[in-house]
Amino acid sequence: RVLGMEREDFGTNNRTALKFGGQKINLRPEDHETSNWPTGANTGAGASDLCFITAVPPMEVVAHLHDCGVQIVQGPVERAGALGPIQSVYCRDPDGNLVEVASYQSR
Repeated sequence: RVLGMEREDFGTNNRTALKFGGQKINLRPEDHETSNWPTGANTGAGASDLCFITAVPPMEVVAHLHDCGVQIVQGPVERAGALGPIQSVYCRDPDGNLVEVASYQSR
C-alpha cells in the first residue's frame, strides 16, 4: 500500500508476489525449504535489503511515509548509488526487512 504495490497470487504452489510497474518481488512462503524453486544462499528473513529508486525528492518520500504511518529508520542521508550519489530514506516492511527508497535528485 505504501509503495503502491499490488498483491498477486499465482502458480500451483500458492505463490504470492508484490507487483509495481514492470517489477515484481516474489515472496518466499514459510515452508520455503520444501518448495521447489531456486533461491539465494541465505534464505533467512531480512537476509537481503531492498532499495527502490524513485524520481520523487527525499522530503516527499519522508512526507509520504509519515502520512502512511511508517516509521523512518534513517534519512534522508547521502549514499553511493549505482549511478552516483543518492539521497536515501530507510524504513522497515511489516516483516522487519530494511527498505531503502532512494533518489538521484539533489536535496
